This record gives sequence, structure tokens and C-alpha cells, in this order.
Amino acid sequence: MLRGTAGAAITVGAMSALEGTASAGGGHRPLRVSKDKISIQLYTLRNLFEVDVEGTMSALADIGYRKVELAGTYGRSAAEFRRILDRNHIRATSAHVGIDGVDIDQAIADAKTLGNRRVAHPYSNFATIAEWESFTARLEAAGKAFRRAGIPLGYHNHAHEFAPIDGVRPWDVLVRGTSRRNVYLEMDLYWVVTGEQDPVRVFYQNAGRVKQYHVKDRKPDGSFADLGEGTIDFPRIFRATYPLEVDEYIVENDQPVDALKCADTGYRYLRSVRF
Repeated sequence: MLRGTAGAAITVGAMSALEGTASAGGGHRPLRVSKDKISIQLYTLRNLFEVDVEGTMSALADIGYRKVELAGTYGRSAAEFRRILDRNHIRATSAHVGIDGVDIDQAIADAKTLGNRRVAHPYSNFATIAEWESFTARLEAAGKAFRRAGIPLGYHNHAHEFAPIDGVRPWDVLVRGTSRRNVYLEMDLYWVVTGEQDPVRVFYQNAGRVKQYHVKDRKPDGSFADLGEGTIDFPRIFRATYPLEVDEYIVENDQPVDALKCADTGYRYLRSVRF
């Protein structure tokens, strides 16, 4: 969370600059997502990877992906999976790894083998704030261990973190109970919107701490959509947060109708969108 006048100044200053740009009648030079910032969460293609790891990775390379975010290695060791990545000239710059019930030292070793530059805890859900507080302490401790190993640890949100429990939002417990030094934020834009939050406001409330976006679209009925085929105004979000631009824009769809088509559509959308 932002604390004190310095954090407030960052938010106010950035938002004022954006308002000035908007008041100029849209005359700014259009921005775009850099190719080297585009990735895809492999959970999107999990059914394909369970059948054919090498063929699916090759198909992603053919689309144009040079970065991916892992969600497991589908029965392969870290070293074996790294070789598949290397053969396809793809880097697994990030990965989803849960911190509970795992050997943190081994998780760090695997992340190094795979070439991960970041690791994010993918999901937690608890019934009480006390449980969230306990988890937050574990997350901070794990983040400290990952930081000492040279790999930042993050937290990936869903919608339920924004729903109060006894008047307290788990999201606030997480961001206040972890340090910027040890835990960054991977913002899933679909779930932020589903949680009835404005992604731009959440971003600036945590200015400088959000390092990755999960770029996932949403149909009017709340179900998942391929990028550009739903209702989320990504150009608005990207433009508004560009002064503190994230490191990666990660394509994802939890329930794709056609996973490879979804991957292709997502890549083309991020390459073509202007904001």
C-alpha cells in the first residue's frame, strides 16, 4: 500500500499527467506493448500440454511467443522442461508456484534451472482473516528466501481477495502485511474487474509494486473471453498505468474454447493494440 506523502505524490502526479494527456484531445502519440513484454500463462493450454508438451511449445513459438509463464512442468523435470524451452527459443521468465506444502529451497532451485526471473504464488483462499494473516506471514517469509536467491516472489490475485470478511478485505491484509522488498504484485485484470474494482485505482494504490498483468478478457455475463472479444477496456488501463509500466503482459484464458486460437488471438491483440 502507499504510505505517507511520498506515495500520495506519486499517485497524484501520475494521475494528473494522464488527465493532461486526455485533455489534449487524444493527440498523444499512440503507445504499444513491446514485443519483449508479451508472455502467456501456460495454464491456458494445459489440456494440450498434458498430451503433447513439445508440439504445443513449438506451436507457441510459431505464433511468435518468446516468453511464457509456467504452471507446472507436466511430468518433466525442471532440466527436461528447460531443454524443451531452449529448443524452441522460448524463455520461462516467470512461473506460478504455491508456497504452502512445498520445499522452498527446491522451488528456488527449480526456478533457477528453468530460468525464471520471477515466481508468483497463484492462489489462496481462506475463511477467516486470522488465516489470511497467517498466510501473509508465510508469504513474506517465502518472499525473503526467494529475494535472497535473486528471484522476486509475487502474489497473483483473484476476485475473492476484494470481498470483506468481517469488514476486512484479504487484499488489504496481503498488501499491508508483506513488504515491497519481498513480495511484488501480479495483477489479474479479469479478476480485479470481477471483484468490482477499478484496475487503474488498484494499480496506483500500489504504485511501483505491480510488475505483471494477467491480460484476460471478460464477456458481459462474466465468463472468459479471448483478448479483444470481451468488455474490459485494456487500452484505458494500459494508457493510464504506462508511466509506471509493468514488466510483462501475460495472455491468459482460464476456459478457452480453442486454446491455440486463444493464444494466437491474444498475441495478435497485444501486438496490435494502441493506447
